[in-house]
Amino acid sequence: MGDRRTAKDGDRRLGRRALFVGGTAAVLGTAALAREELGRLWWRLPGIDKPRVAGAVDFPGARWVAASPANLRRADRPDDYRIDRVIIHVTQGGYRSAVNVFQDPGHGAAAHYIVSADGHVTQMVRELDVAFHAGNREYNERSVGIEHEGFVEDASSFTDAMYEASALLTAAICGRYGIPVDRGHIIGHVEVPGTDHTDPGPHWDWARYLRLVRAARTAPVKPQRSA
Repeated sequence: MGDRRTAKDGDRRLGRRALFVGGTAAVLGTAALAREELGRLWWRLPGIDKPRVAGAVDFPGARWVAASPANLRRADRPDDYRIDRVIIHVTQGGYRSAVNVFQDPGHGAAAHYIVSADGHVTQMVRELDVAFHAGNREYNERSVGIEHEGFVEDASSFTDAMYEASALLTAAICGRYGIPVDRGHIIGHVEVPGTDHTDPGPHWDWARYLRLVRAARTAPVKPQRSA
């Protein structure tokens, strides 16, 4: 499950850097630089926010349950942060307990999605936002996190329905952001620098999972069943 939030995950405020960039761009006449930086920073200005549809999901058929705002950072990905990896987690508990802790502002962590043992997908953080799930700020900013119901030490946690639903989800994410379907870009939480987590653990079948993701990337898109 996602690590608790640390200071390095905190919001980046509009301040001296933005003013410096804007001033430098104006002095040097680098309009392209100014546009790029302002594109990253405009939504952080007081009273400005990207338009959002309440309850909207990024994956068809997913159920929306909002995580606590304390467990994420509002963003405008991939415009402000490129998304180039998917991180696989295991909840070390049941589906309901994962939902509950991600809704708890004191927990300090949440993933974008949870996949249940019976193959239902719940989205708790929009992909455009930074979820605190990896315990590493850079990885949080550039990834989508997917939790899977179960326990790393219990091979029976990873059901056929879970593998298939998760593979369809990851395939959709990879297609949306141009992420290669390989082990360099679809990784486990254990592979995030600085983490002390071991998920998804030795029973997660990476060969099977990548095979399913690749197959889903080439198959016609079908809406998933709702929970």
